[in-house]
Amino acid sequence: MLEIRQLRAGYGQVEILRGIDLDVGKGEIVAVLGSNGVGKSTLNNNISALYRPFSGSIRFEGKELVGLSSSDIVKLGVVHVPEGRRVFPNMNVRENLELGGQVRGRSRRAQNLDKVVAIFPRLKERFRQSAGTLSGGEQQMLAIGRGLMSEPELLIMDEPSLGLSPLLVEEMFALIQRMNREGQSILLMEQNAVQTLAIAHRGYIIENGAVAMQGPAADLARDPELRRNYLGL
Repeated sequence: MLEIRQLRAGYGQVEILRGIDLDVGKGEIVAVLGSNGVGKSTLNNNISALYRPFSGSIRFEGKELVGLSSSDIVKLGVVHVPEGRRVFPNMNVRENLELGGQVRGRSRRAQNLDKVVAIFPRLKERFRQSAGTLSGGEQQMLAIGRGLMSEPELLIMDEPSLGLSPLLVEEMFALIQRMNREGQSILLMEQNAVQTLAIAHRGYIIENGAVAMQGPAADLARDPELRRNYLGL
């Protein structure tokens, strides 16, 4: 589905990503792991056309994304759930969800809303509640649900476990795995290496803006260097 080749990107004159190669196949959870500041969000922002890369190629189902607008990329089925949730705090839960279906999936908004609340029943209980009054875990569910309203072919998730309690982190990873089992392809950016590798099919470790390690998630989880340097084991 997604093919990234020799991607170089950053901000102004500062290069953050230094030649990234990455692939996501249909039906996969692909994890991108690394500490804060290594370029995970930069990668997401360039896939979603929030920024333009310095060089390289980003192709989705054979179509070059570099040069397209963010809305065009959503229309193709690439949907980004950003770090920090970024819900609209003064709008209620239902309004936030419905905004997710403005660019893609608009004609099936009611069906998609039913699908989202089947995954996140807690959101239906809070349809009329202002999004800003939700707990951190509920806001993360809302952000993911808003993304699902766009009927993504590929869902990009940026640090979905950030700021959640250990119990909610477990719940969040279980929900991600459930969505994948129902057919959703996912590119998952995370710092939580242990739980991410437990549900992912393949993984990439980014260090200093480049891919330091890659392979099947189970192999990465057993790798002595990764366990020592990234998992603290």
